[in-house]
Amino acid sequence: MKITNLGIPLLLLSLAGVCGAWMATQTGYARSGAATSVSNHVGADASSSGLPRRSAAESGAHWVWQNPLPQGNTLYGVSFTDANTGTATGNNGTIIRTTDGGNSWAIQSSGTTNTLYGISFSDINHGTAVGASGTVVRTTDGGNTWSSQTSGTPNGLLAVSFTDANTGTAVGENGAIVRTTDGGNTWASQTSGTTNNLNAVSFTDANNGTTVSWYGIILRTTDGGATWLSQESGTESFLYGVSFTDATNGTAVGEGGTILRTTDGGANWVARTSGTTSFLWGVSFTDADNGTAVGSDGTIVRTTNGGNTWVSQTSGTTSTLLGVSFADANDGTIVGEFGTILRTTDGGNSWVSQSSTATTRSLEDVSFTDANTGTAVGDDGTILRTTNGGNTWVNQTSGTTNTLLGVSFTDANNGTAVGESGTILRTTDGGNNWIPQASGTVDDLWGVSFTDANNGTAVGFDFNTVTGLILRTTDGGSTWTSQSSGAFSPLVGVSFTDANTGTVVGGAGIILRTTDGGNNWVPQTSGTESDLLRVSFVDANNGTAVGQFGTILRTTDGGSHWVPQQSGTTELLAGVSFTDADHGIAVGVLGTIVRTTDGGNTWVNETSGTGYDLSRISLSTAVGYGGTILRRELPARPTPSPRPVPTPRPRPTPLR
Repeated sequence: MKITNLGIPLLLLSLAGVCGAWMATQTGYARSGAATSVSNHVGADASSSGLPRRSAAESGAHWVWQNPLPQGNTLYGVSFTDANTGTATGNNGTIIRTTDGGNSWAIQSSGTTNTLYGISFSDINHGTAVGASGTVVRTTDGGNTWSSQTSGTPNGLLAVSFTDANTGTAVGENGAIVRTTDGGNTWASQTSGTTNNLNAVSFTDANNGTTVSWYGIILRTTDGGATWLSQESGTESFLYGVSFTDATNGTAVGEGGTILRTTDGGANWVARTSGTTSFLWGVSFTDADNGTAVGSDGTIVRTTNGGNTWVSQTSGTTSTLLGVSFADANDGTIVGEFGTILRTTDGGNSWVSQSSTATTRSLEDVSFTDANTGTAVGDDGTILRTTNGGNTWVNQTSGTTNTLLGVSFTDANNGTAVGESGTILRTTDGGNNWIPQASGTVDDLWGVSFTDANNGTAVGFDFNTVTGLILRTTDGGSTWTSQSSGAFSPLVGVSFTDANTGTVVGGAGIILRTTDGGNNWVPQTSGTESDLLRVSFVDANNGTAVGQFGTILRTTDGGSHWVPQQSGTTELLAGVSFTDADHGIAVGVLGTIVRTTDGGNTWVNETSGTGYDLSRISLSTAVGYGGTILRRELPARPTPSPRPVPTPRPRPTPLR
């Protein structure tokens, strides 16, 4: 049941002279290129930006999900022990837990960032999750604490099944099978007889279990895995899910809507008509008759007669559904792509979403003007707006389906977004209305920076002239004028600190500087040939550029000298935001976040909570793949206890 990151590779063309090398392809999000918003670099200090100042207390700061909710990592596995109590697992070591039937979900610390594909609880307290690189984590207290166990295999483990607190089997890549009879204190390898991935496993007691694989492979044991025997499935379809309710009755599902059913422990498998051609990734039966299978494009099919007939149910989503667990015939939960959670209490006649999202489209840039007011833009013309620090994000109508790659607001009302095919959109009312502007180009615009309502610059690449594209406006975008860059590389990031002073960065380490509003652009020596994606200046002198291979460059003299800094990562850094000369955050692929409080002399890695690629950062909000929005929150200050007010003692009335 392993699915790779669905993001589109980032690809920028970097040319030196007439021809050159392609910019390194980075897996992850859709496209690159959007500017650090003006709110990131106009010299606003922590107090003017609305961000409270803290020193040592910031050690408790953490990144929290704002979109999707309760979190956005893809969920692969789910296990309920009763109608109320369940646990789901997914990307980046994600574990979430509910004790109220999913009305609320709490994120638990798994102690790993490896993807957790499978989860099995034998009772309310005892559970095991398995995942990439042979990862096994175990809880005996309902997930309050998770401890790592040694599986003894380097292969990814894709599924796990426990029949009691001690006895369980995990299966995975390259035919791996491991078994424990002591709650995971020790795991012993078993011989599967195949090198194909084993995608799912189901045990009904300590002895009887079945696992399924590619090409219709089904393996069965009746002696706790001492021997695994191949069964004739009658299909070559890839199988991804299996569920047995007792030693004889079981169902397997897979590609193309494949459903196989046995009532004799797999001696005979019979194909059933599912009514769908979608991939089916998971299946759950609570008894011999009642079962549910889930799959791609939000597919849900249900049977109440042991699989003789399957009826399609309305999921209300087009997201891929990967895991399903029913506690009884009526109460069930489904999980899937982008943190999707669906719940039914009536056997699937109705499914209610327990997750929420403003969008699952990738977000390419974000601009905050203060701690509360921000706008994010992204794929297919997506625009999201918040006025309460991201507690809620509201979709706005952009009027375009072109991907928007950059956004810059100078105040709560005035903002500009740029993107594919020369798209420029303008708002003067906080995004209630977005008006298209004539850019004069059909080439992609990757970044934009405004310093006030009138003066702004957008950058990109002109494929006709094979030069870096710079557009300038001094009237709020009513007219845009092309400026000569003299560059033969894509220009991706731009940062202006006033109407005249700005810096542009791009492919092959190019840096250009202007002090006259772009009438003249002067090349600066970056000292690198790595592609630079973003730049953030807080004043005319202090600026930071980030890019490929974890590159961070710093200047304190307006770019006369750029000094490399140690980022502590080799991952591509796609966004950077400074609130003053000392405090800055950079984000990048695979959920990378690094932070400095000393002007970049030291950069410290921070845990983002996701493996999704992050495209941009503004103040303390990062955005990226799959609609990801993360916010850095500081620990709440303790409320001081009021000092007791002494009760005044009555004074005796003096005698007269």
